[in-house]
Amino acid sequence: MSFSSEVKRELCLKESFDRETLRAELYGMLLFGRTFREDKIVFTTESVHAGRRVTFLLQNLFMPIIEKQTALSPKSGEAKLYKILLIDSEECRKVYHSFGHSGREVTLRVNRANVSSEELSAAFVRGVFLSCGSVSDPMKSYHAEFCVPFKNLAVDLCKILREVTECEFTPKTVVRNGNHIVYFKGSEQICDLLTYIGAPIQAMEIMGTKAVKQVRNNVNRRINGELANIDKVASAAARQLGAIEKIRRSRGLDSLPDDLREIALLRLENPEMSLRDLGANLSVPISRSGANHRIQRLLEYADGLEEQNGQQDDL
Repeated sequence: MSFSSEVKRELCLKESFDRETLRAELYGMLLFGRTFREDKIVFTTESVHAGRRVTFLLQNLFMPIIEKQTALSPKSGEAKLYKILLIDSEECRKVYHSFGHSGREVTLRVNRANVSSEELSAAFVRGVFLSCGSVSDPMKSYHAEFCVPFKNLAVDLCKILREVTECEFTPKTVVRNGNHIVYFKGSEQICDLLTYIGAPIQAMEIMGTKAVKQVRNNVNRRINGELANIDKVASAAARQLGAIEKIRRSRGLDSLPDDLREIALLRLENPEMSLRDLGANLSVPISRSGANHRIQRLLEYADGLEEQNGQQDDL
């Protein structure tokens, strides 16, 4: 089951005994469906939970004659598409008019009389989400959207969301394939949205997933940093060993001053040892910077031998 399906399942389990709250939720479901007219009302969804919910609300609020149809989704060819239809035109008119619509509207708009309080607004947005909302899997991305069929409804939805006092919603819009998409990015906005419409458990799931991802990212950064340091130490040690070997073949290590010969022999015996450990294991321990200073003198000594050999070759 997808994450969106889990969200809709939780929303449909939310109980309310207030008739106006149930009406506001049903209004959001029907208004943002693709067929809400005076003579025809059809609710179409891929969510079996949303299909059951709209049936429950219709039966409890209006008791109309309902026909249910099931087909395969034209998008995927696998998911089921559930249609809930009011088959009596007079009952369609009754439902349509009960929400304050006359049938003479040029375009559908939200009748704000049905969402006149914070509680009713939350129920309305819950219904809208059940009708045309979705949320991406938080393991992949943070994205929630409403796929709205009409521009003016998208404008009205954004206005209602921005008016919510307990949350600072900042919805954005874009047109995609003829639909008007109202969407949110960012885990905090999405968690607030889900909590607001009645899905706090799935909101907690997003927060938990985000925490796991942050821990994983921190661990990966630490591992990558440690690997980079290991590569750096290994490269430096290889260069130092090459310089010591060059001195050994050319002049012999006995040609070195005592302090450089001691650290050269210690490096040959311990190629993986850090500069700090090299300094600590000398007969007279020195600091990391002191060990680094001696190593740099070794490298300069080896470079000097190479220059001398080059000059002799020129002669």
